[in-house]
Amino acid sequence: MCNFEFFQNIECEYFPCHAGADPENFNCLFCYCPLYALGDRCGGSFSYTEQGIKDCSGCLRPHRRENYSKILEKMPQVLEMAKKDLESADRP
Repeated sequence: MCNFEFFQNIECEYFPCHAGADPENFNCLFCYCPLYALGDRCGGSFSYTEQGIKDCSGCLRPHRRENYSKILEKMPQVLEMAKKDLESADRP
């Protein structure tokens, strides 16, 4: 594993921010999950609130040391979504 694949901010007041997380292996690199926008295609353990908001509080996928490459594998999907949003914003 490369040094840039893992980061911890143990001084964060919320560290670790997910219940049941292993503090020794908790990766803060993806503090805000870049896959959130993928909705049900993110690959994580999530639920939806009664208001229809995606709740990722039970998901540890982006915070596990070994999942760095799995997150990066999904980034082309996120970038494609952003590209489509940009293209539709450019249309009159």
